[in-house]
Amino acid sequence: MLELAVLGLLKEQPLHGYELKKRLGETLGFLWGVSYGSLYPALRRLERDGAIEIVEPTAPTKAPITATGSVTGDLASARIRSVADRLASGSRRTRKAYRITERGDAVLLELLLADDARADDERTFGLKLAFCRHLPQEARLQLLERRRVLLLERLDRSRRPGRTSVGATDDRYTRSLREHRARSTQRDLEWIEELIVLERADESPAPVEAQSPATEPVVQEGATT
Repeated sequence: MLELAVLGLLKEQPLHGYELKKRLGETLGFLWGVSYGSLYPALRRLERDGAIEIVEPTAPTKAPITATGSVTGDLASARIRSVADRLASGSRRTRKAYRITERGDAVLLELLLADDARADDERTFGLKLAFCRHLPQEARLQLLERRRVLLLERLDRSRRPGRTSVGATDDRYTRSLREHRARSTQRDLEWIEELIVLERADESPAPVEAQSPATEPVVQEGATT
């Protein structure tokens, strides 16, 4: 799912490696532990696939050196410029930016719509939801409806009379844990259903305001104009 997160962020704006790592940490959470060791291989894979491309940095404008009239001053200015050029060159190498391509747009849609084995994973769904604004409205509804069905099935399983395995303990703590999970699933289900209602409201045509018929002047019989 790292590729999905990268493409989702680059869909908004070009970013360089440091910015991507920071934004990924904010989007995915600390539990994912995105490191440069996992980020840059993912970037290379996406670049080889044509999903992203490098944004060439523009060379910074060099300020002219004012002649001092002394050999010492000119040599000092030259040394300062040399150091500044090396720092700028290194900065351009480390701050190489990436942007999404048309191929990347298609890959992003495929990843958002994919119904794979990880669909039940909370983090995977949360990541898809974070970028589902890039989907057409019908596809957003499909994503939400699919999640709703999954939660209904999970809630149904949690409410069935449990069968304790041989040797397993079924005390008030394990029962309380099952009840807690059922309540959490119920809250998630209510949240998803609210999102579905809002999504469907957005696709409804705006109500046409009723207009009162124009009032025509009443002409009395026999009246002269």
